[in-house]
Parts: sequence; C-alpha cells; structure tokens
Amino acid sequence: MSRSPKTFATVIATALAATTLTASSSRAAEPDDSLETLDGDGVARCEFTPTPENPAARPVSVPPATAPAHGTVDIAFLTNYGPVVVRMDRTNAPCGVYNFVHLTRSWFYNDTQCFRLTNSARLGVLQCGDLLRQEEGGPGYKFPDEVTGQETYPRGTVAMGNQGPGTNGSEFFIVHSHANIAPQYTILGHVIAGMDTLDRIVAAGIQDPDLDGPPKFPVRIYFVTVVGQRS
Repeated sequence: MSRSPKTFATVIATALAATTLTASSSRAAEPDDSLETLDGDGVARCEFTPTPENPAARPVSVPPATAPAHGTVDIAFLTNYGPVVVRMDRTNAPCGVYNFVHLTRSWFYNDTQCFRLTNSARLGVLQCGDLLRQEEGGPGYKFPDEVTGQETYPRGTVAMGNQGPGTNGSEFFIVHSHANIAPQYTILGHVIAGMDTLDRIVAAGIQDPDLDGPPKFPVRIYFVTVVGQRS
C-alpha cells in the first residue's frame, strides 16, 4: 500500500466524507503548537514525569506542563487494514489529548504495530502505542489519569491504556465491540470514521485461542496525523 502524503490525504478525505465535521461554533483547522494565546481559563495544568527506569522507545521530548482545556482534535490513522479517524475531547481529558497530539506531531506512532487484540465476552479492544511489544516501549514519561469513576467504554471509545494508576504514556486502546472494565482508563474520544477498519482487523483473527493476544496478521500503523481542531 502506498504511503505517500497525497495518497494518505485522499484516503482520509474519503473516510471523512460520511462524517459531519461542522458545528455552529467550529472554526477552520489551524496549527496549535503554541499555548501563549490561551488565557488562564482555557488551559489545564499537567504533570508529565520522566521515567528514566523506562526510557523512551523513540526520541521524544516531555510535553509542556500546560494544555488546552477546551475543544476537540481529529486524529487520523492510516493502517494496513484501512483508515480510522478519532475525535478527541480536550474538555474531558486535556492532558491526555495534548499528550496524544504531542506524540503524533513527534511522529512517535508512525510505522508502529498494535500488539494486542481481544474479543472475549468481557473485553473487545485493539491495543496500540506500545512500540516494542505489549505494554513495553513508551515515551519515557508518565502522567496521571483523568477519570471521574463514571466512565463507560462502548464501541468506538478510544482510551489510554496503563499498567496501574498514573502510568499513562503512549499506550491506547480502541473498543471494537465492548469493554466491561472498571472506570480506570482516561477516555480520549471516539471513532468518527473507520469502524469498518476495526471490524476487518477483528475478522482476521487472534493468535491466542483465549481471544486475547497478538492479531493473527500484523496490524501496522503507517502514519498518524492531526486533521482538524475546533475550539
């Protein structure tokens, strides 16, 4: 599959064609590399703590300590099974979304692999963001959870994965069916285009007979990019 920018843009545009991306308060997508233009009511304080015991799997800086606290960000993924577009909610998880945008703009997720697929009665998710193997290969820092204890994880939910409270980094999961799990995972947003891509991944199967393990055929993320922002 070609991974040229032109081809990627065409694929994403096609995926978004069936999705409503306009709203009365929307503005044109624009870069958001600077926080200086935001006032005190528009930012959240974040704690990104280096983890020298778990160094970065790829060169990436620790994000700034302040993040936009309002609006949404649309993130597009091109995988070997097709495109997926996720709308992330800064209001719900300002630090988590800012971290994801930071890693995306650092090319952290490009040319990576999703190492875990589950399809059990309790859990149906695709887990990605671990660059070395399942739950190994993060960005070299961690940050706290953004949860209320009331979270639910229906089909299409995208949330941070972790190895315990306050251990968020680069790992995330997409719910392809359901996730009957405790409300301990920060919700970043929801898939707005490309659930058929997840369905194809699930249909291809799982290596482990217990339906929790590596996908039978590799799931590769070729490219991730920010395709839209709204305040």
